Amino acid sequence: MEEAPHGMEIISRYFSAFTGEQLAQFSALESLYNEWNARINVISRKDIGGLYEKHVLHSLSIAAVFDFRPGSRVIDIGTGGGFPGIPLAIFFPDTHFHLVDSIGKKLKVVEAVTENLGLQNVTTMHTRAEEIQGRKFDAAVSRAVAPLTDLWKWSKPLLRRPPDANKERLAAGLSAPDSNKEDSAGHSPATGSAGQGPAADLPFASGLICLKGGDLAAEISESGTRPRVREIYQLFPEAAFVGKYIVQVPVGLH
Repeated sequence: MEEAPHGMEIISRYFSAFTGEQLAQFSALESLYNEWNARINVISRKDIGGLYEKHVLHSLSIAAVFDFRPGSRVIDIGTGGGFPGIPLAIFFPDTHFHLVDSIGKKLKVVEAVTENLGLQNVTTMHTRAEEIQGRKFDAAVSRAVAPLTDLWKWSKPLLRRPPDANKERLAAGLSAPDSNKEDSAGHSPATGSAGQGPAADLPFASGLICLKGGDLAAEISESGTRPRVREIYQLFPEAAFVGKYIVQVPVGLH
């Protein structure tokens, strides 16, 4: 039986051609999170050994589906230990990521990791997303923080419409979480070349993009939204991603 890849090996399985700085930053995550998680528990003890698969690669599934415009601003709602914001900030150094959480001790870990990595495109804020006023972002990302109804209620007032709303509307095809089909926009599952830089035909990130798991039918119905759904197992065929999804609620359709 083939031994399961671990650490940076599993990232390299799906992404390649990182810069030397990016490789160093991704490689440093293991020791940084091991050190800080021993002091402040931001990752489940049983999951810390699967940091790169269950947290880093999971976060990077967004990069396999969306590009981020250089200079754009993204809010990470309920960032916890910095996911998906920190891996995305490493992957997209020209995009600014604003990581928000209501628990200050978690942000202490995020700030320490960010400083040690030398990330210049990350800021943090100790608050709840629904309390933020007078700020606008090009996209919001989140990971298993709250039901879709709440995430959309919190993020919608913070989101600006994409520069070409009509084009984004066409790109934001609607699909059910079916691992055997292309989504209705015609996007087939991503290949492992994403690390060479997002493919030219990937849509720019906009709206709410969240990482979810389980049966989404009731949650989507209750939210009143019409999200675009992609199964992560299509992108990264690893057992950990069965039943895990990327859910995008585009701005302008709701």
